[in-house]
Amino acid sequence: MALGDSLTQGYGLPPEEGLVPQLQGWLNSHGADVRVVNAGVSGDTTAGGLSRLEWSLSDQTDALMIALGGNDLLRGLPPEEARANLDAMLEKARARGLPVLLAGLPAPGNYGPDYKAAFDAIWPDLAAKYDIVLLPNLLEPIMQATPEARAQNDLMQDDNIHPAPAGVAMVVEALGPKVLELLAELPPESEGG
Repeated sequence: MALGDSLTQGYGLPPEEGLVPQLQGWLNSHGADVRVVNAGVSGDTTAGGLSRLEWSLSDQTDALMIALGGNDLLRGLPPEEARANLDAMLEKARARGLPVLLAGLPAPGNYGPDYKAAFDAIWPDLAAKYDIVLLPNLLEPIMQATPEARAQNDLMQDDNIHPAPAGVAMVVEALGPKVLELLAELPPESEGG
């Protein structure tokens, strides 16, 4: 299950071009017999993800990807709140015996160095605490491109927040191997959700 915000949900994209469908295709093409469930909600914060985690998980959920934090950033919410919410989600996943992939996002510099340092530390700290798979920056492949290259290659939608289909494909190329790493933690008979 992919628990996330608009980046996971596929905001502004045709249904087949969103993160989950593209990730599903990538995984299938790399031999993974798995079904990725889209639990992305546009506008969701880490608090929203925590509040809906339990009822989002089904008995068929074998692994969990958490990709939340972008809306906490957009709203300038305190890093300690995001950390506490993510920590609580990871504790709930651990209690259910679910392997987890945590996908982070770095804070922009305009909130100041203290905020950025506190926010950016959340992902590696929690990944180490729970010994889980980490993708420190979900959007890194796009962020590495210059603004000119992003525009020239149609990597971002007009809002410059959400990836366009080509940008999603780049994200999936980096995310896919991490999901395979997550799936490798499953017992062979449970691969599938």
